[in-house]
Amino acid sequence: MKIGFIGLGKMGKHMALNMLKSGAEIIVNDVRTDYFEEFISKGAKATTDLSEAAQTDIIFLSLPDTKIVKGVLLGEKGLINHLHKGQIVVDLSTITYTGTLEIAKHLEEKNIAFVDAPVSGMEARAVDGTLTVMCGGEKKNFEKVKPFLECIGNKILYMGDIGKGQLTKLINQLLFDINVAAIAEILPMAKKLGLDPVKVADVVNSGTGRSYASEFFIPNILKEKFNEGYSMDNAYKDLISAAGISADLCVPLPVLHAATTTYQMALLKGYGDCGKGAMIQVFEELLGVEYRDNEK
Repeated sequence: MKIGFIGLGKMGKHMALNMLKSGAEIIVNDVRTDYFEEFISKGAKATTDLSEAAQTDIIFLSLPDTKIVKGVLLGEKGLINHLHKGQIVVDLSTITYTGTLEIAKHLEEKNIAFVDAPVSGMEARAVDGTLTVMCGGEKKNFEKVKPFLECIGNKILYMGDIGKGQLTKLINQLLFDINVAAIAEILPMAKKLGLDPVKVADVVNSGTGRSYASEFFIPNILKEKFNEGYSMDNAYKDLISAAGISADLCVPLPVLHAATTTYQMALLKGYGDCGKGAMIQVFEELLGVEYRDNEK
C-alpha cells in the first residue's frame, strides 16, 4: 500500500508523521521543503512534485482552504491530471460543503473515490494522534481509509454521504466560534465592574461557564497571548458558510448572527491574522479596560 500526503502545515506535518505508524510506504508533498529532511530520516519519501505524490493508492490532503484544495486537485496542473481509476482521495482540510460536493463530482467522473474527513482538535492533539475525524463518502471507501485515520485520531466517525463530514465539522466550529465571541464580550465587562480578572477566570473555568474555548483562550488572554489557535480570517469562513446555509434553508440563527458581528468588528480592527482570543481587544477598547493578569 502506498500513501500520499499533501500539505505539511501546522496540522498536516503531525498527521503525516503519525501516518507513518501505518507501516505503509508514504510520500509527502508540500510547496515548501522545510520538513522534508525529517520525513526522509524516518523512511518516507518527499517531493514538491504533485505528479509523484499521485502515484499512490490513497492520497490525503491537509490544506488551508477551499480555494487551495480545489487548485491542488482540479487546477490546470492539479492532481486530477495524474490520478487513475480506483484511487481514493481523502480531504482532511476544513473547506466548504459546496466546494466538497464540486470536488467529489469532478473526481467521480474519473472513477476516483473521495472522502471528506475534516479533523477537530488543536495542534497538541495532532501531535498526540488524538484528533476527532468526521467522515463523509461511500461507506466502503470510509472502511478502506479508516485504519490510516486511526493513526491520527482516537475518534473516527462516519457521518454519511459526501459532505456530511464537513457539515459536522461546521456545526462544531460554529458552537466554538460563538463561545469565543461570548468570552470576548463578557470578560471586559467583568473588568469594568472592578472584578479581578484572574479570580473571574478561576470561577469561569471551574464553574458552569466553563467550555473548551474558555479553558484554552482565557489563560492566553490573561498573558496577552493572541496568536494561539486558528486565525480569525480562517474562522470567518465558517461563519460565511453558515450564513449561506441559513439563507438557503431559511434557518434563523440569531445568536450566530450576533457572534458574526463580533468577528466582523475584530476583522475591521485589523485582527484577522490573530487567534480568536484577540476579539476581546475590541471590547476592551470600547470599555477602556484590559482583562489581564497584572502579576504575570
